[in-house]
Amino acid sequence: MTMTSPASTRHERIATRRTVLMCRPEFYTVSYRINPWMHPEDPTDTSLALTQWQTLHDLYASLGYRIELIDPLPGLPDMVYAANGGFTLDGMAYGARFQYPERGPEGPAYMDWFREHGFEVAEPVSVNEGEGDFLLVGDAILAGTGFRSDAGSHDELRRIFGREVVTLRLVNPSFYHLDTALSVLDPDPEHPGIAYLPSAFDRASLEILEERYPDSVLVGDDDAAVLGLNSFSDGRNVVIASRAAGFEASLRERGYVPHGIDLSELLLGGGGVKCCTLELRW
Repeated sequence: MTMTSPASTRHERIATRRTVLMCRPEFYTVSYRINPWMHPEDPTDTSLALTQWQTLHDLYASLGYRIELIDPLPGLPDMVYAANGGFTLDGMAYGARFQYPERGPEGPAYMDWFREHGFEVAEPVSVNEGEGDFLLVGDAILAGTGFRSDAGSHDELRRIFGREVVTLRLVNPSFYHLDTALSVLDPDPEHPGIAYLPSAFDRASLEILEERYPDSVLVGDDDAAVLGLNSFSDGRNVVIASRAAGFEASLRERGYVPHGIDLSELLLGGGGVKCCTLELRW
């Protein structure tokens, strides 16, 4: 069940055109296990993953988004999860430095793309997995730690971008990236909107979220378990997992327009809508 907070309000939602980076899952498979979702003993269907990914791509196009593509590389099956490739803001790209060696080469590949497309690149010192753990809400960057990104990367964010960085600690290994446990519905500083799974955070982090965003959508275990929170919003349209029925109902109640999509094959690797989507901010 997904619940709205007692202070929930509804006002006109305005879509803002987004620019995103995506990567076709041409080499997608689950050949190793680095998160609880992955089971390499079970078969995966690359063709189905491509079809589902294309549906997401085409939906973004229909919403008027500008879509950039990075070429997939052989031997990097998780490169489809573009959100982990870095974090961009104000024409600067902070590169990723992956915790697991299986994904290590993705960091340089994405940094090369950023350089070639006009970003000033800040190479990371600390382990971090890009927008998987860094989400912009208003003028603040919400930054996850606990499983993948080191807290030291939060200090790097502060130095590089000069923005407030709010550290949030994740405690449930099934929600190992911030973008699996928290969704930015509206980054507008005047009316910031988020949704999150309370059980994914420690008590101190919950207190921060409750204080900063008292009007949040609180998502229950059933919707979170299909990576319903791994969604992407333009302030009005919210692309979510089609099975996250409770979350969808809460979004409609708040005046958002949800778009359900089936990425079940990519879920086998531990990723959903947001994992496949890196927002570009020149």
